[in-house]
Amino acid sequence: MLSRRTLLRAAALLPAVPVLAPGTAYAAIPSLPAVDRRSFAPHEQRFAPYLATLAPMVNDMDGSGFFAGGWWRNPAAPYNARVQEHVFTLAWFHANARPWNPYAGDAGLLAALDAALGHYLSLQHADGSFPEYSRDQHGLAPTGFGLGYLAKTLRVLRASGALPARQAQLTAALRKAMTWFLDGGNPVVWQEHLTWANQTASGLAGASVALGLDPDPALSARLTEAFARIATTGLSSAGFFHEEGGHDMNYNFEVMLPELADAYHHNPDPHLVDLARAFTGFLSYNLLREPDGAGYLVNVAPSTRTSTRWYDEVRPDPDRTALNWTFTRQVPLLSAFMTAREDLAGARAAWAASAEPVTPLAKQDTSPRILTHGLLGERFPSRRQRAAAIADLPYLRSSDFVELRRDRGQDFLYVRKPGLYLGGYFGDRASRARTGLTFLWHPDAGTIICGVNNNNHACWSTVFPGQVPDSNGSLPATYFHGAPGGREWTGGRPPAALGIRYGNPDVTTDVLITRRTIRRTVRANAAATEQIPLVLRPDDVLTFTDGTRAAFGGSTTATADGFDVRRGRTTIRFRWGTPMQATVAAGSLHYFRDNSRRFHALRIPHQGTFELTVIMG
Repeated sequence: MLSRRTLLRAAALLPAVPVLAPGTAYAAIPSLPAVDRRSFAPHEQRFAPYLATLAPMVNDMDGSGFFAGGWWRNPAAPYNARVQEHVFTLAWFHANARPWNPYAGDAGLLAALDAALGHYLSLQHADGSFPEYSRDQHGLAPTGFGLGYLAKTLRVLRASGALPARQAQLTAALRKAMTWFLDGGNPVVWQEHLTWANQTASGLAGASVALGLDPDPALSARLTEAFARIATTGLSSAGFFHEEGGHDMNYNFEVMLPELADAYHHNPDPHLVDLARAFTGFLSYNLLREPDGAGYLVNVAPSTRTSTRWYDEVRPDPDRTALNWTFTRQVPLLSAFMTAREDLAGARAAWAASAEPVTPLAKQDTSPRILTHGLLGERFPSRRQRAAAIADLPYLRSSDFVELRRDRGQDFLYVRKPGLYLGGYFGDRASRARTGLTFLWHPDAGTIICGVNNNNHACWSTVFPGQVPDSNGSLPATYFHGAPGGREWTGGRPPAALGIRYGNPDVTTDVLITRRTIRRTVRANAAATEQIPLVLRPDDVLTFTDGTRAAFGGSTTATADGFDVRRGRTTIRFRWGTPMQATVAAGSLHYFRDNSRRFHALRIPHQGTFELTVIMG
């Protein structure tokens, strides 16, 4: 281990960094005329758009080493340490010779990296933390993610022998950051229930890398304690990872789980596998497989922060979930949600054969995590392994269950009957989530209804004038054997018919679920509108009971007592008994990369009392 005196002496020997006038561009490297797709090995294709982005990003740097230009993270301000995370990107391209990488060994790129590291490290506070939203903030995310990027940058520099004095500074900075981050009494990082579990996990992954480079028994012991701690503070009793008071699919599946995988590569602590297994169980109820092979729709209504609505069957590079393959041996069910290796190979072959130019990434969409996780190898499941995992999904393995998962006043309900799979989110609403019934899936037709979070026009709700849905608030629920109001169901063997009663002071909704039917009865204290977020395909046949044919992608109004969706050989019937004016109107939301599905709202105004029966064909 380097002594403090050695570190200070090395820091004093740092080469001078060119200082330009404020706002002056740090023009360090030439732009590429083109990127040759065929020169990339398949597993390194993810580097191609970053190669095209490198010169524009570096040449936007100012004289202080700040990554100006707004390429990564907001606020795009010199005090935001997260903006500087692309030091890893610069280090990798400088250190790694490839036939397609003209920047390997480039002196201008090395000077830019030196300046960027100088600015990055100048932001570190005396206690080891870094700021994000203001210069004096001692931030969880900038320190957690910073640990990873700085440690991986140090590893690249040591392997290449570049910037030895910066290496010494990085070693000291990482030790300070870990000391702050791994302190179990630090309330910024650790709470009884973590507020931002993905950010805490990122710091543990970074510390795993850093301690692999510079072992420290005391900090290693703290890291082991931290893995045990996050297994209880970061994991909900419902099986998800805590994010802003609830669950968020994007941060859970695309950030938290890959960060745990990153940590596991460098420190195979068994708590990490336990966390992956618990979350995969929760995931298996909330990703809705489409029978036509398009991929999975997301039960996104309960998500608290972001609005990821689908995952394609084949997710080519860059795929933020790619590193999740790490846990597929210990958690085989996770293979259901990965791209099969044969399909990924096909996508990569098509990418290499394309004549389309490789263009720079859009600003803000330049995550360096894509690169760091791509360095840890690949072991994607085969089609056969993936198919076996898909067959083991709860709602495909069984046609009769009621799963109720609870966490701090929130209920996550999943009801499977032979002709349907229904989801609900009840109780205390978290942030951007939407409560009430959230999705309806059919074994042959796939998803017919799927609500969206953070959107009052695309949730399954009773909507009051001014577009005020009951689902944009807390909706406590009670569950029954049979019709609501009878004997309560509190768990155990699923009843033949499940009743749900939920509501607020303005509206009460009763739901009765049988083998192929859902009956929903609404009693509101004023006139309202029943709103149903349909997920439709262009080949669906949409017909009101008065014979009016609804137009996919348009808006159609009819006076009828029902509405049918015919998909293939399956017809889903919506019936409300009394002829009323009803409208089916397309929204702007699409699903899957090929836009093969589109959101349409079915809206039926009523005087405050309404009964809807959905009959699954």
